[in-house]
Order: sequence, then structure tokens, then C-alpha cells
Amino acid sequence: MSRLVAPCEANHIQPRDKAVQILKDRIRAEGVYLGDGILKIDGILNHQMDPNLIRAMGEEIAARFRDLHPTRILTAEVSGIAPALMAALALNVPIVYARKSKPVTMYGPVFLETAPSHTKGGETHLLVAAEYLPPGERVLIVDDFLASGKTLLALARMVAEARCELVGVATIVEKSFEEGRARLQEKYNVRVESLAIITYLDEHRIEFADDQPQQPGD
Repeated sequence: MSRLVAPCEANHIQPRDKAVQILKDRIRAEGVYLGDGILKIDGILNHQMDPNLIRAMGEEIAARFRDLHPTRILTAEVSGIAPALMAALALNVPIVYARKSKPVTMYGPVFLETAPSHTKGGETHLLVAAEYLPPGERVLIVDDFLASGKTLLALARMVAEARCELVGVATIVEKSFEEGRARLQEKYNVRVESLAIITYLDEHRIEFADDQPQQPGD
């Protein structure tokens, strides 16, 4: 059964402390491997969300990027919005999310990018009204997952098209074996931070980058 962080427990979650460990523990306990590199964590981030944990993760992201002085956060709907909002709250900056379809209220100049969707198949459109991504902003991109990096690269292209400066990329979960981090850093040479970095994933186990190596006989 999915478990929420109790309010009394949440009071003790601090950036760079318990939040990341709680996140990893929840991923191990609740994550389901669906094959083809896809990890289902709907009870944590992609369908049900724990507001106390999301808030703590947003504060952790803010702590890691505060020294770069971002002035705006960019994400993509839907799953990136919650952690991006909490990071923006901690940094006291606006958040803008790229929409995947154009509403009738979106008129005037629009930035448009496309990215392949691994979980949904096909191409995903990403749209941001130009008025909400004005030139000269220092933009931090925040999203839920870093895998191949194609969605994040699309957002980064949007930042460049808007004549803004990309100061960094932050994600909640990274699957390092899909090499998205290398693609981002090769193209944009920016700081990339992920709270939980998965180095190996199958139906039996999930391994994180900072796991202690197992001793013989464990």
C-alpha cells in the first residue's frame, strides 16, 4: 500500500538530509519494473503525489542551484510540475510549464519543440507562450525523470530559442544507463543534478549510484 510521509515526520525532512533517502526507499519499496527500461513509480510521483516529500525534494533542488541564481524555472506537464513548483517556491521565482497541446487562450508568439515519448510512444509537442519566457532569463529546467534526455534537450532548445541562459537541469530520478546526462552536458555544458540516480534496474532489484558496495556473502 502506498504510504504518505506523516506531517510530524515531514517536519524533520531537511534538504541534503532525509528527503533523498526517503525517496530512494520509496522507489525500492513501490517501484515496478515494466521492462524496456521503464520504471513505474505512480504512487510517488507520476499519479499519486506525497506533498510533504515533494516539498522536501523541491527544497533540495533549490539548495543545489541557489548559487547559480536562476530567475525562472521551466518544466513540462504533467509530472514535472509538482517538483518544479516546490523548487520555484523555495527559490522565490516563477515557474513556467510547457504544454503538450495548444489551448484557445494561447495566442501570439509561441515556442514549439517536439520530443519522442518513451512511455507513450510517438512525438510529444511542447509549447510555451513567448511572453512567459522573455529574453535574458536565467532558466533552471526541472523534471521528474532523466533517461535519454530527449525531453530535457527539447526544453533546453526552447531556452536557447528564447534567448535565455540555461543555468542547470534538475530531476528527481535519473536512469544513468540511458546516458541522458552525457547528452545534456555535451550539448549545453551545464550542471545536471538528480536526487536519485539509478545505475541498474530489472524486475528483481534497483541499484543507486551511491549504494554501498555489497560485501562477499551479503
